[in-house]
Amino acid sequence: MTTPSAISPDTLSTAIDRAARAIAPAWPLAATVAVNPFVGQTDETLAHTAARLARVGGIRVTMTRDWYHSRISDGTLTRDDLTAALTAHPKAHNDAPHTVDTLIQLAATPCQTPTPQPTVADLAASASGIEWPSIVADRFGAWAAGYFDQGQALWAAPHRRGAFEAWRQTATHDLTPEIVGLSGFAKFVSQTPDRAHAAAERAVHRLGLNAASLDTYFHQLLFSLGGWAQTARYRLWQAELNAGHDHALTDLLTIRLLWDEALLIQYEAQIGARWEDVKAEHAKPVTPDADTTGDVLLQEAWERAAQRKLAADLAAPAPARLQTRPALQAAFCIDVRSEVFRRALESVSPDIHTLGFGGFFGLTASHKSFASDVDELRLPVLLAPSVTSTSQGDDPQADQATRLKARATRAWGRFKLAAVSSFAFVEATGPIYAGKLVRDALHLTSNGAPTDPAPRLDPAMDLDTQITTAATILRAMSFTDGFARLVIFAGHGANVVNTPFASGLNCGACGGYSGEVNARLLAGLLNDTDVRHGLVTQGITVPDDTLFVAALHDTTTDNVTFYDHDHPSLSHASDLDQARGWVASAGVITRGERALRLPRAKNDTSIALRSRDWAQTRPEWGLAGCHAFIAAPRHRTVGKNMAGRAFLHDYAHAQDTNFNVLELIMTAPVVVASWISLQYYGSTVAPEAFGSGNKLLHNVSGGLGVIEGNGGTLRTGLPWQSVWDGATYAHDPLRLSVCIEAPRTAMSDILERHATVRALFDNRWLHLFALDDSGQMAWRYAGDLAWSDMRAPRAHDTAA
Repeated sequence: MTTPSAISPDTLSTAIDRAARAIAPAWPLAATVAVNPFVGQTDETLAHTAARLARVGGIRVTMTRDWYHSRISDGTLTRDDLTAALTAHPKAHNDAPHTVDTLIQLAATPCQTPTPQPTVADLAASASGIEWPSIVADRFGAWAAGYFDQGQALWAAPHRRGAFEAWRQTATHDLTPEIVGLSGFAKFVSQTPDRAHAAAERAVHRLGLNAASLDTYFHQLLFSLGGWAQTARYRLWQAELNAGHDHALTDLLTIRLLWDEALLIQYEAQIGARWEDVKAEHAKPVTPDADTTGDVLLQEAWERAAQRKLAADLAAPAPARLQTRPALQAAFCIDVRSEVFRRALESVSPDIHTLGFGGFFGLTASHKSFASDVDELRLPVLLAPSVTSTSQGDDPQADQATRLKARATRAWGRFKLAAVSSFAFVEATGPIYAGKLVRDALHLTSNGAPTDPAPRLDPAMDLDTQITTAATILRAMSFTDGFARLVIFAGHGANVVNTPFASGLNCGACGGYSGEVNARLLAGLLNDTDVRHGLVTQGITVPDDTLFVAALHDTTTDNVTFYDHDHPSLSHASDLDQARGWVASAGVITRGERALRLPRAKNDTSIALRSRDWAQTRPEWGLAGCHAFIAAPRHRTVGKNMAGRAFLHDYAHAQDTNFNVLELIMTAPVVVASWISLQYYGSTVAPEAFGSGNKLLHNVSGGLGVIEGNGGTLRTGLPWQSVWDGATYAHDPLRLSVCIEAPRTAMSDILERHATVRALFDNRWLHLFALDDSGQMAWRYAGDLAWSDMRAPRAHDTAA
């Protein structure tokens, strides 16, 4: 018989909180953003994370060894790369490969899929022949879909006092577990304590868990809940961002513990001894074994090979730029998709200069779109909104008409799905959809750029705040002089049809929304005459003939929409016409380059049609392929083909006297880019755990995520079609290489002040490089605030 445990309430609370923070959040589908699936493990190395996730989920966090072996065989990964990886990990596992030859031998050895420790549900399934893990997932998912629903369900589940209480009310009337074979489950639930913490305490006591075993067992239970746990983690994330708290995730853990408690009570005679062994394994420290360490060394070596190529690209000579005033300056988001368009645009004319900056353009806005009361957080998810804005126009009648139209559309949608009308809907009204079916099948549906009235800050800033904000943003962009007659701020979005993941193709820096609102707000701010006069006192002089215009870059079609009607200027009509011609030419070039990567994209026209094809599983590749982040003046990268794989952020450290801009870059854009990179990494190396599966099998659940089939665990992350082209991977899972042209002392000081950012680099979730005064990768961050000179690989120093 299992020996009951005695764990203090404080110890239990700490363990529950630690398990909750091991889970990555997942944003709802309406405004989803890339999330690092390892965000709860960044205080550990990849090797330790591999050991942890092998225990709790049975997953690998590196590619299979044949992947590395093929790259060794074709010369992509050299002996020097393998030597460098071994040198970088002097404290590797004692039994891990210590020579290049043993590492090559490991790569040629087939790897085994890790086996996770079984839960009580797994043991009960083995003993009874009843698939209890699937039943738990099904019943949990049926309840969670209603509880967490974001407005998709016609009949919303009551929330009552919280998730735990809502589940108890449902579970006491759900007879499915008893029909399947779990005797008296409804009564068991009704007799649990009505407070989640007390119920968890009783379950832990009954399961006989000790303090040492709580960490990975709690993590395993939450991990098994997939996207439902991530949804609850999102609620906690949002609450804490606003100095609050949310208990949903700890409630979910309690619910899952109760399932195991009930199953142990029924099957203890058959599984008790095995359960004791499992608890003993969970009580052991998480330690990577020799094979796991060897796999991480192979991954490190492959990343060294990619960094060699990146260093060569940056070292190549760049074309000279004209020193005269440019005819057009265009600021784009640092998104890797913008790199392709920026390079194409600059190739059209030497009079064009582009810049890279976060697509929210420095304005963390909570925005209400036209005829809407929904607060859209158009800002990086790491931040809280600092301003509010609206696109409500001056025409109340138009506003009301749009609202009535939206209500009618919602009512019609609910009628289609209602319990009674849904059965007769197709027969009764199907013929009226014939026209729509034809238009959709022929790709005639229009899905153009948003046309809301110009947004405005509401409430408006006072003039001093406007001036300070404008100056701060321009300095953060390293854009304080040399203004052209026409300056474009190009946000980006993706207009696609028939996909629940549409917002994931939008701007991550704008919280999963398109970027035109932020671009239009900034253009309006900088076109204000009083603001410009005030900028002079800040040391920034904008010429009187400079016009700022917002635009939206559609990354699926590479069309660009100008919002020049926000600030009409007859004197700039010819400039705008010329700019439209330039961006149209750049769009043709960009689509030609993108067509080389997209399956069955034969030409420029086929790229444009993909955005309107309701059967297209790959309208674009998104950020697949991203592997580098470069913060440096544009002349370091201009004319160099980064193949749509690099985030490009303009930064001139000579203008950043206190390194405040550098600190902002390292703590915000770099972290956001790491989330994107690691989401693609996780969805590639472990798609069964960190990806959302096959698009062809998806059903949207609660507006939160998707399930494969008709029930079960919520899936988050990238669909398989977003990283796989049908024959090979579209994304190389490489940890991001961050290259910054700035003094190493300044970067070290920033890392010392920001422990969470430092952990990303110290534990090699990111690689950091310092560029020298010629723009070449000269120093590598070696961890613990030390740097190694790449020009003399064995020489180490602490700073310069």
